[in-house]
Amino acid sequence: MRSLLALLLSALFASAAAAADPSTAPSKPIKQAASKDDAGSVASAASSSSAKDKDDAKPSAKESKLSRSAAAARAKEEQEADELAAKIAEKLAVIRKEKETSGAGAAGSASARSIARPSYKSPYAMPVRRVEAVESAKAKAAGESMGTTMHWSYEGDDGPLRWGKLNPMYAKCDIGERQSPIDIRDGLRVDLNPVTFDYKPSRFNVIDNGHTIQVSVGPGNYISLLGHIYELVQFHFHKPSEERINGKSFEMVVHLVHKDGDGKVAVVAVLLERGKAQSLIQSVWNNLPLERNDPVQPLVTMDVSQLLPQQRDYYTYMGSLTTPPCTEGVLWIVMKQPVEISPEQLAIFSRLYPMNARPVQRTAGRVIKESN
Repeated sequence: MRSLLALLLSALFASAAAAADPSTAPSKPIKQAASKDDAGSVASAASSSSAKDKDDAKPSAKESKLSRSAAAARAKEEQEADELAAKIAEKLAVIRKEKETSGAGAAGSASARSIARPSYKSPYAMPVRRVEAVESAKAKAAGESMGTTMHWSYEGDDGPLRWGKLNPMYAKCDIGERQSPIDIRDGLRVDLNPVTFDYKPSRFNVIDNGHTIQVSVGPGNYISLLGHIYELVQFHFHKPSEERINGKSFEMVVHLVHKDGDGKVAVVAVLLERGKAQSLIQSVWNNLPLERNDPVQPLVTMDVSQLLPQQRDYYTYMGSLTTPPCTEGVLWIVMKQPVEISPEQLAIFSRLYPMNARPVQRTAGRVIKESN
C-alpha cells in the first residue's frame, strides 16, 4: 500500500510541475483524474490490495487477539489511505482544470494578436507620387486646354496645312466651311446690340502649354449678348494677330474664350498694337512659369476688364476654333479698337513664341456684321 501512496504522490508532484511550466505541456492529454469514478477506482484498488493482504495473512488461532487489533489498525490505515487517494484525485482534477483554462487563455491571446490592426500613417509622411502619372496628367491638361492631346505645331510637318491629316478628329481643319481666322472686310454696318461685360477681380493661374501662354480665371466672369450668357474660361495670346481687318495684321491678339451652359463657345478677340505698356499683360508676364505645363497660381487677383478697349464697337461672325480640332459653331466678337502693348512686352512673348498664328481661312460667303 505504501508503494501505491508513493505513486500517487509522484503523480501529484509531476502534475503540479507541469502546470507551473506551460512550455513543458505533454504532447498527449492527461487521462481524466478529476471524476468521481477515478477516485472510486483508486479507492477500489486500495480496497482490493487490502483484501488480498487479508487473504495472504490468515492468523492462527493463538494469534487471533493480536490479529484483530492489528487488523483494526490496518483498517484505519487503509481508510486514511483511501481518503488521501480521494484528496489526491481531487487535487489532480483542479490542476488539470487550471491547466486547460490557462491554455485556452493563451490561445485567445494568440488569436487576438493575429487580428489585423488598422495601419497608422504619420501625418508627416511624405506623399508617394508616381512621376509617370503626374507627367501624363499635365500633358493631358495641356492638350485639353487647346482642344486636343495629339501633337501639332505652327510649322513643319505638323503645321496648319497638315492639321487635318494628323488625326481624323481634325478633319474640319481641312474641309470645314466656317473656319477661323478670317480677313474681316466688307462687313454689314448695322446697329449691333452691345456686349455686356461682367468681369470682376478673380484668382487666376498661368500656364505655358507648348502652343501659347494661357491664363485660366476663376468663376464668376461673364458676357451677355442678346440675353445669352457666356462665362469666361481662359484667355491666351497669338503673335501676330490671327484676324486681319481689311487685310491688316496686328502685332498680337488676345482671345478670351467663353462657354455657355450648353458648351457653346463665344470668343472675344482684342487686337494688340505697339504702344505703351499694358498693366494686366505685365501681370501675366510677371507670373510666367519656368517650365511648360507647370501652372503658376499667383496670390493676387486679376480684373480681366482691364484688357478691354474703351470703345466697345465690334465685328461679329460665325467661325471655329483656330487650333485643332477646329470645331465650328463658335461665335466670334472682334473688338474694333486695338489695345496698346509695349515693345518690351512684345519682346518677352516673342522669345517664347515668335509665331503662333494660324493663316487666315476662306470666308466662304459668310455674313460679317460690324457696329455702326
